[in-house]
Amino acid sequence: MNDVSPQSGPKKAPFPFDNSYARLPANFSARVEPTPVAEPWLIKLNRPLAEELRLDIAALERDGAAIFSGNAVPPGAEPLAMAYAGHQFGTFVPQLGDGRAILLGEVVDRSGKRRDIQLKGSGQTPYSRRGDGRAALGPVLREYIISEAMHALGVPTTRALAATVTGQAVYREQILPGAVFTRVAASHIRVGTFQYFAARGDMDSVKALADYVIDRHYPELKTNDNPYLGLLKAVSARQAALIARWLHVGFIHGVMNTDNMTISGETIDFGPCAFMDAYDPKKVFSSIDQFGRYAYANQPAIGQWNLARLAETLVTLFDPTADIAVNLANDALGEYGTIFQTHWLDGMRRKIGLSTAEDGDLERIQSFLTLMHKGNSDFTLTFRRLAASAEDTQADGQLAALFANPEALSPWLADWRRRLEREASAPAERAKAMRDVNPAFIPRNHRVEQAIDAAIRDADFSLFEALLDVTSKPYEDRPEQARYAEPPSPEEEVQQTFCGT
Repeated sequence: MNDVSPQSGPKKAPFPFDNSYARLPANFSARVEPTPVAEPWLIKLNRPLAEELRLDIAALERDGAAIFSGNAVPPGAEPLAMAYAGHQFGTFVPQLGDGRAILLGEVVDRSGKRRDIQLKGSGQTPYSRRGDGRAALGPVLREYIISEAMHALGVPTTRALAATVTGQAVYREQILPGAVFTRVAASHIRVGTFQYFAARGDMDSVKALADYVIDRHYPELKTNDNPYLGLLKAVSARQAALIARWLHVGFIHGVMNTDNMTISGETIDFGPCAFMDAYDPKKVFSSIDQFGRYAYANQPAIGQWNLARLAETLVTLFDPTADIAVNLANDALGEYGTIFQTHWLDGMRRKIGLSTAEDGDLERIQSFLTLMHKGNSDFTLTFRRLAASAEDTQADGQLAALFANPEALSPWLADWRRRLEREASAPAERAKAMRDVNPAFIPRNHRVEQAIDAAIRDADFSLFEALLDVTSKPYEDRPEQARYAEPPSPEEEVQQTFCGT
């Protein structure tokens, strides 16, 4: 069982903390210490990320279980639970907040970027709302695997620094082993953070938060004629690019609530989420999304809806005249669709081997996706095999075999090849470029569940480690790991994922 060892108490604080959020007014958070656990064991330490954050690796390997479980708060930490609100499946909840997460503090990484370090599952906070503040082992392993896979795929995301078993049970539908996840983010500020203050009519705090966000994430806006309007536009642009990247790799976020939408433009909260196997634009994985609000094809529109809620909190800062302010907000929100479509279409062109733009490309891409849907073909594997067809027509058979009606693909392939003739790149060069954007490996749902089951049932983390290894290099051909590229058999398919609370 790799990286699992009992730990003694800490001897040294390995974090160079520089905590700015803790210096904001008291109503932005609640000061709270993690609740100690019975017998922590360090499952996994992300050493490359720890190096990037300028942390003391030797100290973490020695004392990591105590620190990452919350049993020992390192010097320099200022633990707090952040206050926020949010629209959850369209319904506004005026107070949510970190109910099972505690921000230890911030560090400045080797590239000069400020990063949060947060414990998730570390005990009750004032925002727990009768919850136990704990996390089960399964959701912790899922978030570790998927967040690191997203990073390797090139999607902006929160990161996994560590996973720790607590040595005590949590009680959900069944008794499960408890664990704590250590998450790293550019920040944990959300659309819901702004909503929290706006809902209380506390515009001084909204402005203070906006100023803080500009200083931390968008310093170029300080000299903008209208920095708060610039903030809305900048957040919108990042979200448009982020959601386009989700769609390019077949990712479905199960809870795109406003409290799960970061101002920094990172993916956050990998609870009920998954990557598609067979392509279906209406696919939903979240067990709590009964009406498909956050289905794959709905994600772009939901992103814009969430941004409209952000605009509502900021609008009075745009202009003292209400009508002018609203018009400015609407114009900014209107730009989102164009930015998203540009990112999405550019990325989809690259996925089918196009480096230039022509008017018919959108229809060509949509036709391919329609064929995939009707043919029940695997999203990831279809695009990966299309790269082989771009280099050699002999590969068409393996590609077509993914479709329920293989011969239906032939007319599209003929049209696609005529389009490729107008590209300057050679076939081998084109195929390589396609493999660079079409992953061979994603954290397939059934593989994630297998890793979780082995860990819970037998304390066997070997499948967890293997999946982390495979998904760390998603664009490389690794014949010895070919089984990880294969779709699930019918009996292995995972239809739902669940919230970790």
